[in-house]
Amino acid sequence: MGSKQKKKFKIDLKPTQILVLGFLLLIFVGAMLLNLPIAATNHKSIGFIDALFTSTSAVCVTGLVVVNTLEYWSMFGKVVILILIQIGGLGFMTFATTFFILMGRKIRLKERLIIQEALNQYTLSGMVRLTKNVLLGTLLIEGIGALLLSIRFVPEDGPYGIFKAIFHSVSAFCNAGFDIIGDSSLSPFVGDIIINVTIMLLIILGGLGFTVWIDILRVMKEKFNNKLGFKRTFRKFTLHTKIVIVLTTSLIIIGFIFFFIMETTNPNTLGQLSMKNKILGSLFQAITPRTAGFNTIPLAEMTHGSKFMTIILMFIGGSPAGTAGGIKTVTMGVIILTVISGVRGKEKTEAFNRTIPEVIIKRALAVIMIGISVVILVTMILSVTEVGSFMDIFFEAVSAFATVGLTLGITGSLTTIGKIVICITMFIGRLGPVTMAVAISLKGTKSKAAITKPEEKVMVG
Repeated sequence: MGSKQKKKFKIDLKPTQILVLGFLLLIFVGAMLLNLPIAATNHKSIGFIDALFTSTSAVCVTGLVVVNTLEYWSMFGKVVILILIQIGGLGFMTFATTFFILMGRKIRLKERLIIQEALNQYTLSGMVRLTKNVLLGTLLIEGIGALLLSIRFVPEDGPYGIFKAIFHSVSAFCNAGFDIIGDSSLSPFVGDIIINVTIMLLIILGGLGFTVWIDILRVMKEKFNNKLGFKRTFRKFTLHTKIVIVLTTSLIIIGFIFFFIMETTNPNTLGQLSMKNKILGSLFQAITPRTAGFNTIPLAEMTHGSKFMTIILMFIGGSPAGTAGGIKTVTMGVIILTVISGVRGKEKTEAFNRTIPEVIIKRALAVIMIGISVVILVTMILSVTEVGSFMDIFFEAVSAFATVGLTLGITGSLTTIGKIVICITMFIGRLGPVTMAVAISLKGTKSKAAITKPEEKVMVG
């Protein structure tokens, strides 16, 4: 009689599912640490729901808070939040890969697939090298940012100013929006050029995306070696980088002009400021929804037009493979280009003498439609569970989904149900709606051979 073969129980998780579980684990570990009495200045536990909300906001680099970060959390609590922001901003796989490399462990195919999903890449080649470059580049940029911020914070706070500078540099680069200034975010520094410019540059660099960094460095090296002009230099960029640069620049300029016009006569925001401070305030407000969560003017006092423009900028967000949230600039760019091509009667979507594949267009449509659906659903739920105007609730829902962290003031008064709903929304927004949809799908990635169905036209428009 042959020996019985024991079947081993093996859970075969997809890379997207491992990514989701990894973020969940990080959030719950953070929540348990923040729930400890040592994490609060009053040495009392904050309660698991509020600890979970803060941890989720930090890991998902959002910045929505239920308590004042400066006053409530002890140094231990602030350090925990800082670590969660850093890991959440770069992705836990970046740190796990770095740890494996330091331990001399070989990075296997499955781990490379998870890195590929986390960094939103289309190819497996160079994943480990990309991870190293991302980590080194991040530490370098955050270090320079902290050094510049120290110029203002150290004379004001002494040695604590060094931690303050590091905290805000990491928070800005990771597009988190957490601050340890007080109740009014960066409003006390609305006219400070060093703080404003440093924070804005950190937000933009974090929101561009790691692949864009590498492409810009590659092209700049080629430019200086071959002494290329502006047009020839721009042509060397990949299509992805071109769309990111054009959309990012356009959104900043449009936002700046809009906020300057709408708020320059508003006595509660920019109206009482000098021309220099009005320019800085307008520029900062155009950049921070991309998706940092800092503010230098009181958002609740803005005009309705400015609030709605902020919602639009928050929903679009930053660029893929970066620390920012939202549906991403390239997603919106692809849809805009598709509309333009359709209006011109072209069958294919074209940009910069390149054709965008149909599968990319379908993914962009999926991201936008799922994003809109999530925001509508969350807004409807919060309209029932929370007390506040429609604009306040709508603003909060978009801010959570786009992992921005800007609020019109209702976060601290959210009900328990409201906090849980916002936590789920931040989580979906951080990982991306399509990633979440794929992760919870029960179907495997393999499909049967494609069979082309008969075509039939429908009326559109």
